[in-house]
Amino acid sequence: MKQIGILGSTGSIGTQTLEVVRSRNDIRVWGLAARGNIRLLEQQIREFRPRLVAVWEEEKAKDLRERTADLDVEIQSGMEGLCAVAVMPEIQLLFTAVVGMIGIRPTIAAIEAGKDIGLANKETLVAAGHIIMPLAKEKQVSILPVDSEHSAIFQALQGNEKEEVKKILLTASGGPFRGKKREELRHIQVEDALRHPNWEMGRKITIDSSTMINKGLEVIEARWLFDVLPENIQVVVQPQSVIHSMVEYRDGSVMAQLGTPDMRLPIQYALSYPHRWELSGERLDFWTLSRLDFEKPDLETFQGLRLAYEAGRRGGSLPTVLNAANELAVARFLEKKIGYLDIADLIEGCMACHRFIEDPDLAQILETEKWAHEEVERRIGR
Repeated sequence: MKQIGILGSTGSIGTQTLEVVRSRNDIRVWGLAARGNIRLLEQQIREFRPRLVAVWEEEKAKDLRERTADLDVEIQSGMEGLCAVAVMPEIQLLFTAVVGMIGIRPTIAAIEAGKDIGLANKETLVAAGHIIMPLAKEKQVSILPVDSEHSAIFQALQGNEKEEVKKILLTASGGPFRGKKREELRHIQVEDALRHPNWEMGRKITIDSSTMINKGLEVIEARWLFDVLPENIQVVVQPQSVIHSMVEYRDGSVMAQLGTPDMRLPIQYALSYPHRWELSGERLDFWTLSRLDFEKPDLETFQGLRLAYEAGRRGGSLPTVLNAANELAVARFLEKKIGYLDIADLIEGCMACHRFIEDPDLAQILETEKWAHEEVERRIGR
């Protein structure tokens, strides 16, 4: 029996993780955490019967306690609640699928408690990879990637030595605006950016995919997950989203992981590793698959990807600035308070004026996040 907890259980990754759990009888869910979708969280509690649940806001936690008063479940709130779920003694594997840098502290707490991590929270490694990966090594904890691309790389690395890797080929769909030039994106509306051609994801990550900042964050994440320098990570646009990523070895061989665009596959692989379980759903049909296209990313139009490479190469506190500025800029775009092109412009402005920290600790990372948020708001107000 696999014993798990899920941070971010009401989001896209969280609900699909529970879909995989629902299809099996050998996974026990001990803890859940969510930001605020109380109605769905209550349904999850009644179906999966966790012992501990965390909600970000105390007011919503109080509401949930009243809704679940007939059940044997403890409801906590805030960061303390997230960390309490993360370190539950019953849990072997913690899925971190919360959005944002609130995922860093509970991830660290879980690693220190000896829990393996199913990582679906990009910000954890983007901002704190230099802290997380050495700690995981020290505690002999596995970091199992749940992102489709990073899971593909992880699968393509199986059975090979790290020293044999030449470079990582990180694939991207190109998003809904692939092929467009910067001037064509000037009047893009929220509804346009939320129409991803291949994947069904949360609103924030869908916007990130459209700007390709999401791929930039994945470059930084891959740098830490697989101990590869950013210059050895090449982004390749693969519009059909059939090849999820590849690894090129020093002898010229390229190992690729292919599949339909179904997030349940990387989720389930993190659960089943090192084994593979049966998974329902569509399969690739190579008789009807007419073509596979490959393109070079346009770093001039999608400057967020260029900025991410810069942040990844310099390291230190700059990836935190990149991530935090993007996080707030996307939120303001979704609120229709700024234009689409303003997202990357705000990130670039924050990166340019940031006072660089070479090796930030957790407190400095969180302080840098606060500074970046304030700087974005200042620039929007100006």
